[in-house]
Amino acid sequence: QVQLVESGGGLVQPGGSLRLSCTASGFNLEPFSIAWFRQTPGQVHKQISCISIPHGRTDYDDSVKGRFTISRDNAKNTGFLQMTNLKPEDSDIYFCAAEAAPCNDFPTYGMDYVGKGTLVTVSA
Repeated sequence: QVQLVESGGGLVQPGGSLRLSCTASGFNLEPFSIAWFRQTPGQVHKQISCISIPHGRTDYDDSVKGRFTISRDNAKNTGFLQMTNLKPEDSDIYFCAAEAAPCNDFPTYGMDYVGKGTLVTVSA
């Protein structure tokens, strides 16, 4: 089955950390840029980070710079989002997407592959 599956979400206290994973099955993720988005129900989703083909350049939204780190392991066909110093306002559904284009050209809709998301809740 061709799909992207996220994992690693959960409940964490403010200041804590989580690592989200985005694993591809049924296709090779290596030729694709990977982006992470956050989605609040009823609102437009927002890209927060991207790791680009062909050279792995990374981009971050200002809201997560210095706290989140995007990476990938092509041998595992997986992308990651390391989240540190989490804040209550980081609470949301996070999903990953893959696009056969550099991050500069990563679309907001109609991506090549999109996962269903994982819930992150930051609360004491």
